[in-house]
Amino acid sequence: MEVLRQARAQLSELTGMTAENVSSFEQTEDGWSVEVEVLELSRVPDTMSLMASYQVELDPEGQLTGYRRVRRYERGRADAHRQGGR
Repeated sequence: MEVLRQARAQLSELTGMTAENVSSFEQTEDGWSVEVEVLELSRVPDTMSLMASYQVELDPEGQLTGYRRVRRYERGRADAHRQGGR
């Protein structure tokens, strides 16, 4: 759990944006890979706010070693990505 908290806090500090939650994580050979959902632009109504998913890489001690944005979307929109190749 501490690694997940560190990922959110470090990404927020670097980007200046609010990291809202962790949507996935896995341990890798080099540490951890975490996907964090971030509020990029607040709008009214809130369902129109611009969100983004960031892939965050951490070393085994939980220190951020890199990140990249993997997608952007409006908060109120359903995920357009389909699982299972359908």
